[in-house]
Amino acid sequence: MTTRIDIEAFLALKRIAVAGVSRKTASYGRMVFRELRRRGYDAVPVHPEADEIDGIRCAKRMTDVEPPPEAALILTSPALYEQVGGEAKQAGAAAVWFRQKGPQMEGVVVVEEECPLMWLKGAGWIHRFHRTLRRWSGTLPE
Repeated sequence: MTTRIDIEAFLALKRIAVAGVSRKTASYGRMVFRELRRRGYDAVPVHPEADEIDGIRCAKRMTDVEPPPEAALILTSPALYEQVGGEAKQAGAAAVWFRQKGPQMEGVVVVEEECPLMWLKGAGWIHRFHRTLRRWSGTLPE
């Protein structure tokens, strides 16, 4: 179960490999990637077929990220979570964030079923509203 401490530990890391960043400019993964970059994170796109996204060179796999990532944000299909999460751990990531329910992993902080945009400081009004609704419903991590 994800806790607020897990989320804060993840967001304290600055070099984040992001798997699931689409070449489509309006995709959720691309929006999260851009927001991390805008906020000063050293976000690196991981895409098996793209050479670059938003002018940033893509790694084909998590283990290709150089220098290695401190954390990995995995926005791919859940069917790829175990593979990509394992690669992230192998690459040296201390924390892994799965957008949906992900596999449990030994030796790394795991965040799952949370929207990263909702947890960034200074989040937009829609993300703050979503967080307030979750707080009211008792489903916000403590």
